[in-house]
Amino acid sequence: MLLLTLCRAALAGSRRRVAQLLAAAASACVTLAAFAGPASAGTGPSGASFDFTNTPPPGVAAPGNTATQSLAASRRQLYVPDLIAAVPGGITSSQLAAISKLPGVQAALPVDGGKVKVNGQNANVLGVPPQAFRSWTPLATAGSAKIWANLGKGQLVSTTATARRLHLAAGRSYPVSAAVLARLPFGGATALSVTGADAIVNLTRSAQLGLVQNFAVLISAPPDASLPTLMATIKSVIGKHGQVVNLVSYGLTTASERPVATNIPAGAPANYLNLFKASAAKYCPGMSWTVLAAIGQIESGDGANNGPSSAGALGPMQFMPATWAEWGINGFGPPGAPDIMNPLDAVPSAARMLCAAGAGNPATVSNAIFAYNHANWYVAEVLALASEYAKNPG
Repeated sequence: MLLLTLCRAALAGSRRRVAQLLAAAASACVTLAAFAGPASAGTGPSGASFDFTNTPPPGVAAPGNTATQSLAASRRQLYVPDLIAAVPGGITSSQLAAISKLPGVQAALPVDGGKVKVNGQNANVLGVPPQAFRSWTPLATAGSAKIWANLGKGQLVSTTATARRLHLAAGRSYPVSAAVLARLPFGGATALSVTGADAIVNLTRSAQLGLVQNFAVLISAPPDASLPTLMATIKSVIGKHGQVVNLVSYGLTTASERPVATNIPAGAPANYLNLFKASAAKYCPGMSWTVLAAIGQIESGDGANNGPSSAGALGPMQFMPATWAEWGINGFGPPGAPDIMNPLDAVPSAARMLCAAGAGNPATVSNAIFAYNHANWYVAEVLALASEYAKNPG
């Protein structure tokens, strides 16, 4: 887990930015912890968004699904965040421009950041442009029109774990102490794309709270890019006080640490990484576990957002109930009916469905992924993330 520490001595940038940060921190240092990436979707290089509002993606879709077609028509590719670069006092506009033009950078999204107190407890908060950041979140999160509408209204949105820790309930308002003391409505909990970020606000709220402007930038690279080389190049742009983190390897670390359930039968895989590997080996020999891992990350952030989606998809692999009725099995889970919400059943069921569509053969794995969710951009993103996982094995 990497700590990105913002200390007074290292602050760079405008006097106003420094004053904002010190007011928000109310201490010598401000820390944003552990940037790690669930697999996510992205905007284009310009940060332009595409519309999920009317017809959000449904997870496991039916042939010719209009929601997927609408999404594909408005943006035919999603991007996975591979790296995050951060500078204590914020990344300058010239540095952002330079990063966006680097070979191997196909998308870049700057975000604000800082540590504040929410309901009396510390929380790492990012300030984001809602519609652009929406494209960098797990598919189930991106498809939630309510979450993004609430964020756009200035409400606070957090991870599920943070909502439990801070005792937040949707529809209620809570004190947020930063550069100013404000009461913010809580807009709900969902999976976010940056582990270590407890919550997000929109940019208007970010400015009000005094978060560091352009604290970090999310970066997506093509599958064939050398991430170590790109990291070194970005580090040369942002300087010695900046830090660059490989989100792909941290994402695998997160999957290896994330328990699949509270009650795990004897002999069953205990974490998501081992579950992906065991499910591929048992239910689809010949298919790389990285395909399952990519789908799990893109669909739900490895169970961080189990739905239901607005289309009714459920569970860590976002099955539609009718699809689950056909393909759901009692995989590694406890005896009884297969449970769409239990990863020990859902992940093996996804492997079984994929295998029946040809995922056990490298020549037809693309067709199998398309059968899982009928969109070419979806196939491309699953294969891209799987390729990156293969270069960073857990």
